[in-house]
Amino acid sequence: MSVASENHPKAAVEEIKKAQTVKTANKGMSVGNRDRLISLASPIVLLFVWEIAARTGMIDARFFPAPSSIFETLLALIRDGSLWANTWATLQRLFWGLLLGGIPGLLLGIAMGLNRPLRAMIDPLISTTYPIPKSAIFPLILLVCGLGESSKIVMVAIGVFYPVLINSTTGVLEINKIYLDVGRNFGATRWQTFRTIAFPGAVPHIMSGIKLGIGLGLMLIAIAEMIGAKSGLGYMIWNAWEILSVETMYVGLIIIALLGFIFSLILNEVERKLVPWKKSR
Repeated sequence: MSVASENHPKAAVEEIKKAQTVKTANKGMSVGNRDRLISLASPIVLLFVWEIAARTGMIDARFFPAPSSIFETLLALIRDGSLWANTWATLQRLFWGLLLGGIPGLLLGIAMGLNRPLRAMIDPLISTTYPIPKSAIFPLILLVCGLGESSKIVMVAIGVFYPVLINSTTGVLEINKIYLDVGRNFGATRWQTFRTIAFPGAVPHIMSGIKLGIGLGLMLIAIAEMIGAKSGLGYMIWNAWEILSVETMYVGLIIIALLGFIFSLILNEVERKLVPWKKSR
C-alpha cells in the first residue's frame, strides 16, 4: 500500500477494491464450469488428433478412417433413418434392463446392509456368481428366454444388478452406526429406517453403482444385439463388419460412447442435486 493511501483512508479502500477485482478476475470460472469445459474439450481434441493422423498417413485409414469420413457416414445413416431406429431399439432394451436389474439390486442391497443374517446368507451367492462373465451366460439366457426382446433385457438386467447391489450394500454399511441407533431409540420402523436413514446415507454409493451398471449395460446390450437381434447398435456394428463397412462400425461405436458420456453427465447432475453435501474434489 502506498504512502498516499496510508494518509487517505478512501484511497486505501479503493486500492483494496481493485485488488479484490484483480483476484476475482484471476480466479476465472468456477471449478464446476472448468470441469465441464474440460469434459467437453477432451473428446474434441482426441478427434482432431485422429483426423490429422489419418490424413497424414500416421495410421492406416483402412482400419482407422478419418473422423470426417465417419461423420459423412453418420449423416447418411441419419438421413435414411437406420441410425435412429437402431439407437432407439438399444435405448429401449437398456431402459427396461436398468429397471429390471437396478430396482431389485437397490432394494436387496439396502436390505443386506441393514440385516446381518440376510447379508450372511446372500453374500456368498453374490461372491461366487459375480465373477462369471455375463457374456458367457448369454447362450443360457437364449435357451431360457428365446431370441426375442426378453433375452436382451435380461442380459442387461443381470449386468446392472450386481454393481447396484454391491454399492448399495457398501453404502449402508458405511453409515455411521450412531444414526441407526438413534432411529431405533426413537422407535423407527424398518420402513422409516430404510427411507430416512439407510437410503439417504447410501445415495453416493448407489449413484456410483448406477453409473457402473449403465456402463456395463451398454457393453452387454451391444454383445447381445450382435448375437441375437435384428436391430440395435450392436446389430448395426456386427452387420457392418460382415459387409466390411468400417465407417459404419465406427459410427455404432461412437454412438455407444456418446450415450455413455451423456448418461454420465446426467447422473453427475442428478448426484449434485441428491447429494449436495458431497464435496467436489
